Amino acid sequence: MALGSHPLLGTLVVLAGLGSLLAFTRRWRADTAGCERELGDCQLRIREEVAARMEAESALTEVSAAGEVIRHQYEDANEQLRRVCQELEDATDRADRSEVAAEVASHSKYEFLAGFSHRARTLMTPIIGFAENLSDPVMTSDDRERALETIKRNGQELMTNLSSLLDIAYLETGRLEIRHAVCSPLQMVSEILSAAKCAASRKGLDLSVDFVGQVPETIQTDPARLAQILGKLVGNAIRYTQVGGVRLAVHFSDSGLEPVLQFEVIDTGVGMTEGQIAGLFDPFSNSAGPEAPQFGGTGLGLTICKRLASLLGGDLSVDSVPDQGTTFRLIIATGPLDGVEMTDGPTERIIAEDESELVEATVNMEEKPLDAHVLLAEDGIDNQRLISFILKKAGAEVTLADNGGKAVELALEAQRGGHPFDLILMDMQMPTMDGYTATTRLREQGYAEPIVALTAHAMAGDREKCLQVGCDDYVAKPIDRLTLLATLHKWRGQSSPRSRTAEVAPS
Repeated sequence: MALGSHPLLGTLVVLAGLGSLLAFTRRWRADTAGCERELGDCQLRIREEVAARMEAESALTEVSAAGEVIRHQYEDANEQLRRVCQELEDATDRADRSEVAAEVASHSKYEFLAGFSHRARTLMTPIIGFAENLSDPVMTSDDRERALETIKRNGQELMTNLSSLLDIAYLETGRLEIRHAVCSPLQMVSEILSAAKCAASRKGLDLSVDFVGQVPETIQTDPARLAQILGKLVGNAIRYTQVGGVRLAVHFSDSGLEPVLQFEVIDTGVGMTEGQIAGLFDPFSNSAGPEAPQFGGTGLGLTICKRLASLLGGDLSVDSVPDQGTTFRLIIATGPLDGVEMTDGPTERIIAEDESELVEATVNMEEKPLDAHVLLAEDGIDNQRLISFILKKAGAEVTLADNGGKAVELALEAQRGGHPFDLILMDMQMPTMDGYTATTRLREQGYAEPIVALTAHAMAGDREKCLQVGCDDYVAKPIDRLTLLATLHKWRGQSSPRSRTAEVAPS
């Protein structure tokens, strides 16, 4: 039956189709909404996962960077550990070498001290022995003269050895000071050779000087230290030479970075082997070989000369052939030579004349009367007797004080009485009150007369310490008669330029 013949039925069919369509549409919409929700959830999860992944990647990057830092730190730590191990190994090696060196040095110093003790006792034996013999009435006047000469010669050598000990002590501690001053190398050479001429003459040796070309009239160096080096080199050359002679050659050179003066001390003596030369400048060793006991020496002199040469801007070297002779070559800096004239060196005749003038000056000093009233502040009985004898023989009147306090009392009392002492000879080490304090007290009281320090301290700086407290001059023990008299003559009749209040120095 056709739908057209039944309109209601057709309508129902259409409505049924529309209902199905509506239901399908609702289901589709519902499914679509569900899909959209699921899609949104998926997108959210994806974003979360992407964020988490990015965060994980960032964390991984940080971890990787931290790992790289840790790796570098590990490598650095490993390198530091390697260096520490190497330094520890090097330190251990140095410690081992230092221990060996210390043992060698200790042994060398022990041998040196043993040798020095032997040398000192050797020198003291004739001093004490001949001093005892002087009281023997059997001795003739010639015997007494030879005995006195022996005592003096050995005493001087003992003092030289003691001075070497002081110098090496200051050099070892770096406390030795170099004081540059303008001086004449010609005059210094003349004085060195004049002083050595007697020793050379006693052995029948020729002593000569040769100036190779012109030399500066003056140089800037430490004249005392230069004289010390040259005196030692010339003295050694004479000591180790039995036949022939000693020649001092002087040469100036300005071809290097700075001008220098070169001194060559050339002898025809015993010479040295290469082995002896190798240890020649080492401290606490005496490399003179089998001849050393015959000629003596402490083994310090050349070490001191070498180091002093370096402090004077130069060097000391040596060439030697056994049984033929030795040449020591000293080079020192001259300092600036702007405006300094060049001159030819003196001849031996001039040196001989200088020596004669020195002898004449010595005789005049001994004969010139010391018309002065001297206050001698000295606590040692033997020194009181010796110095008083020298002063009285020179024509002085002597008053004694056995400590600094007594010296201050006597000096101020004489000043108040209008008859002050012409000068005070002040020992710096005394009981009750030492010379430093006594001098300071006197200057604080306005004492204006000269005060000359008298002390056994002869190290660098001792002179300055005495002058600082108000002393005008300085004489070292043991007393050299001519030096003492020359110093007293120098200050006789003068007022002290240090009469103002002195600065207190430690005693």
